[in-house]
Amino acid sequence: MQYLTVPAQTEQLSAVQDFLEDLLIQNDCPPKTQLQVGLVAEEVFVNIAHYAYPDTPGDAMVGAQIDGDPPVLTLRFSDRGVPFDPLAHPETDTTLPADKRPMGGLGILLTRRLVDKAEYSYQNGQNILTLQKKL
Repeated sequence: MQYLTVPAQTEQLSAVQDFLEDLLIQNDCPPKTQLQVGLVAEEVFVNIAHYAYPDTPGDAMVGAQIDGDPPVLTLRFSDRGVPFDPLAHPETDTTLPADKRPMGGLGILLTRRLVDKAEYSYQNGQNILTLQKKL
């Protein structure tokens, strides 16, 4: 797995997206897949940047690997911020009118729909979100 560690700041999003885009291009991933992975990375990384470190600055680590036949992309986002399991958040009911839905939750819903597998764990003081997408 290749890793990138950056400050958990929204200004670092382009570095995260460039890191993932390079890997996807090297592995001849179609543009649609690149777009989907970019959206997932944006949702997850921006949430880390906004919420993981409310009182002090911190870092986010992004890991990425493509392997298998057929190929599977594994993404791993980790931080040492406030423990938070985004997968425990109840799915947003998109059948309700927007003014009747609680705030938030659409990003994780999008992420869940764009990946094939999602797992969260909290180990050694780290939030670890692992996502897999069949390519």
